[in-house]
Amino acid sequence: MRKKIALIGGGQIGQILAMLAAQKEMGDIVLLDIPELENPAKGKALDLMEMAPHGNYDANIIGTSNYKDIEGADVVIITAGKPRQAGMTREDLLAVNLQIITQVAAGVKQYAPKAFCIIVTNPLDAMVYAFYKLTGFPKHQVVGMAGALDTARWRAFIAMELGVSVADVAGTVLGGHGPDMVPLPRLTTVGGVPLNEIATKEQIDKLATRTREAGTEIVKLFGKGSAFFSPAWSAITMAESYLKNKHRVLPCAALCEGEYGVKGLFIGVPCLIGAKGIEKIYEIKLTDEESAMLQKTIGVVSKTAEETKL
Repeated sequence: MRKKIALIGGGQIGQILAMLAAQKEMGDIVLLDIPELENPAKGKALDLMEMAPHGNYDANIIGTSNYKDIEGADVVIITAGKPRQAGMTREDLLAVNLQIITQVAAGVKQYAPKAFCIIVTNPLDAMVYAFYKLTGFPKHQVVGMAGALDTARWRAFIAMELGVSVADVAGTVLGGHGPDMVPLPRLTTVGGVPLNEIATKEQIDKLATRTREAGTEIVKLFGKGSAFFSPAWSAITMAESYLKNKHRVLPCAALCEGEYGVKGLFIGVPCLIGAKGIEKIYEIKLTDEESAMLQKTIGVVSKTAEETKL
């Protein structure tokens, strides 16, 4: 019996998630959107079914606005929400997207209470916290996509700057999904060579700044809307590790209960994702400077979590 993947939100990220999940034959797919957008969701699902002969995949893909259709889903990926516009901060989105995530949480809790839930909706740190509080799901079952995307951007920018293969760049980014995130140059390598041995301090500082502002950079280029290709692939990577029990170690927004001195907040940290969901959080021994930066981002995340009033 195939696995079932529910994608809540049929916009740019949702439709790319559906295509990637189909191409990877991760399971049958339900693309859910609001009633006003049910027909476009059905159209996208049908289009993907018609792509299957050339895409060489087998999957049943449907579009819907009825939460009953996600019943028994193994994975739920949530992208529903208003996208960020130029000039807006992630926090500007909080009120409107909190209303949306409240509705989503009710539907998922009713029809897919055992699913591994990946939250992509911005402001992500607040939305994953809200979803967790609203559903009451166990902590290993709820995670935010942020760290996987932030680290992908960090790696991509390093490869672009140094003219090397992105496959050889390894590193991680901690903290919230915003301008206070914490790239870790000290622990970043290129083909096993420490980054600080092949890049100047000026280059590294520039790369860290670009990583922190990566989402805003794309929003400015688009003028309307935000990134969709890279968030979709980041979320699919996490879902695949869960469904296939791959035990990938990926930076994700996970609930910390003492790790890194954090209690009760979802913070981007290295996580082991397997068949049980978030199976482990790895703690990195940080320098004083890195710890101070992490404390700053924790303060920002704490403030956004408090603003949910949950």
